[in-house]
Amino acid sequence: MTVQKFVTYSTISTNGQVSNQDQNLELNVLENTGNYLIHKDITRHQILGKQGTVSTKTRAEVRGGGRKPWRQKGTGRARAGSNRSPLWKGGGVIFGPKPKQVNFKLNQKERKLALQTLLYSNRKNLSVVEDLETSFISNKSKDLIEILKNLNLSLNDKLLIIVSTKTEAIRLSSRNLKNVELISASHLNTLSLIKAKNILLTVPALNDIKEIYCD
Repeated sequence: MTVQKFVTYSTISTNGQVSNQDQNLELNVLENTGNYLIHKDITRHQILGKQGTVSTKTRAEVRGGGRKPWRQKGTGRARAGSNRSPLWKGGGVIFGPKPKQVNFKLNQKERKLALQTLLYSNRKNLSVVEDLETSFISNKSKDLIEILKNLNLSLNDKLLIIVSTKTEAIRLSSRNLKNVELISASHLNTLSLIKAKNILLTVPALNDIKEIYCD
């Protein structure tokens, strides 16, 4: 059953000061079957991440095997017709993997519902910062770490930073941080949300989420 939930977030500046402007988010949440839908979307995300290029050679593709290794009878050894047999070292592989195109369909409404359910589940671990994309111009990781300390966010836990646009400064300053993942709001996915202990969301990214996933 889908239930409508309203969440209000206090906006924080990069220096840790709480702003007077609150941000509201209206979410449609699945109360009973939400976990099943989230699991389906995570499975879809993992399957689509596979290349599907793994390949092994069958006995028809392995080099050699033109002649019979030894005569059928009289040698005392087991009969053999080809050195490409799967029983032989260097022979073909039985039922080995072959290149294939993998696909997992999930309706767009289901995917949006799974994302909204996860966002509501993580509402207590989500912080909204107002001026990170516009005011942050440094390429140094230590400057981003200083901002995260002002926001009381620990780097010992997995942190997901959701922005509207990946600026060069934010991308360069966050790429060396082990537990920090940077993602744009248009590429938001359940796998990144479920792995994150804390979520840092910019105001433009929150507006993008409202427009893309909460219509």
